[in-house]
Amino acid sequence: MECPHLSSSVCIAPDSAKFPNGSPSSWCCSVCRSNKSPWVCLTCSSVHCGRYVNGHAKKHYEDAQVPLTNHKKSEKQDKAQHTVCMDCSSYSTYCYRCDDFVVNDTKLGLVQKVREHLQNLENSAFTADRHRKRKLLENSSINSKLLKVNGSTTAICATGLRNLGNTCFMNAILQSLSNIEQFCCYFKELPAVELRNGKTAGRRTYHTRSQGDNNVSLVEEFRKTLCALWQGSQTAFSPESLFYVVWKIMPNFRGYQQQDAHEFMRYLLDHLHLELQGGFNGVSRSAILQENSTLSASNKCCINGASTVVTAIFGGILQNEVNCLICGTESRKFDPFLDLSLDIPSQFRNKRSKNQENGPVCSLRDCLRSFTDLEELDETELYMCHKCKKKQKSTKKFWIQKLPKVLCLHLKRFHWTAYLRNKVDTYVEFPLRGLDMKCYLLEPENSGPESCLYDLAAVVVHHGSGVGSGHYTAYATHEGRWFHFNDSTVTLTDEDTVVKAKAYILFYVERQAKAGSDKL
Repeated sequence: MECPHLSSSVCIAPDSAKFPNGSPSSWCCSVCRSNKSPWVCLTCSSVHCGRYVNGHAKKHYEDAQVPLTNHKKSEKQDKAQHTVCMDCSSYSTYCYRCDDFVVNDTKLGLVQKVREHLQNLENSAFTADRHRKRKLLENSSINSKLLKVNGSTTAICATGLRNLGNTCFMNAILQSLSNIEQFCCYFKELPAVELRNGKTAGRRTYHTRSQGDNNVSLVEEFRKTLCALWQGSQTAFSPESLFYVVWKIMPNFRGYQQQDAHEFMRYLLDHLHLELQGGFNGVSRSAILQENSTLSASNKCCINGASTVVTAIFGGILQNEVNCLICGTESRKFDPFLDLSLDIPSQFRNKRSKNQENGPVCSLRDCLRSFTDLEELDETELYMCHKCKKKQKSTKKFWIQKLPKVLCLHLKRFHWTAYLRNKVDTYVEFPLRGLDMKCYLLEPENSGPESCLYDLAAVVVHHGSGVGSGHYTAYATHEGRWFHFNDSTVTLTDEDTVVKAKAYILFYVERQAKAGSDKL
């Protein structure tokens, strides 16, 4: 939005010596010393944390609105200042009086000059900051950034994702997908696309919602984000370029409200699939698929046209059987899927923890059985029988005709009531290894003994009471170790912690080599 308060609030010199030392994205709040989500006041250059940390940046603005003296002139002056601040990670500008992000500048262009100065500080501090972080990694404990493996000490190279303002839903999905090896490696090996030319080539670009640039590529920004993770050069990466593209091509996710992680994952996969179908960087879609020889034609599942890496890895096929209860006519339909959405059976809805004594624990098998069991459709879902030539009562049953390489299971934790979307907080027990899907197949006799076994790769968890609030984190396994991804913070964890999580989305990878069973 166009902010009318810039001229009275942006008072610091672009190269102010009052700025703290070091990388702006790592500056600490002057009150709580947190280095998460630092914001710099463009009136006095003081640094405070954002509203999703401890909210000291907002409190700094609110305190400045209290007059320090009884003079009207001083009161007016105080109220006019400390209203505009800048995110030290994404360099976006926010006005607390307007309560919105700012896209305009002062007549002298001070906002852009401050932004460029912060970018220069970030770039110049990068080498020293990387060296400092590596030293910290070498000296930190096993619970923070080191792990003893076969007698030697190994540093964690995991990279977190900065929260850009309620973007934890995106961060959790990106971290989960980055730990699905075949999917992640495919994108990382794609050729880079240079979307910016001339003087801005190779430089970090600041985007605003008002820009009309349509020359964006979701595949390219997704590739860049995956490449930034697990390279060990930084502890946190800011995915603002990817988020900008998401705003451009997915209007549902514009703004900074909390969003549903499952909905975002489906939009992301669908748009990646569509963009890959149309070709990428002058390379045809078929040529892209041929780059990975393991994605053979027999393993592809086409959704909305030709196959891509998205459908080759996540794509499966359901058989939907509907039987008329009056004449017995059977109707069969095959539906491709990228994930399965499973209801939590109603008898388990009040079971909130694994150790709760009132009744058995809900398991993933209960949810899968509920999905595939024979179901009589109610009066609102009457089946149009072609033999009876009218709507009749009927039964429905799902079979899995083809399993995907990566089985994505979404537990339906959010349900609409009259006016609210409530959360089902039931604990669902799930296996880390050996999820056996053979009994849910249409033709189980045609599958090998290990072709239906899946091992867990990642889990997305929603913390909180509602879809429009709360927080998302993810657990994922990488090279045999489990990690917890909480925005910019990445910590080592163990299997006991993972299995206690109240899963929202589960990513299971098809087992390739023979191993121990532990079947579900």
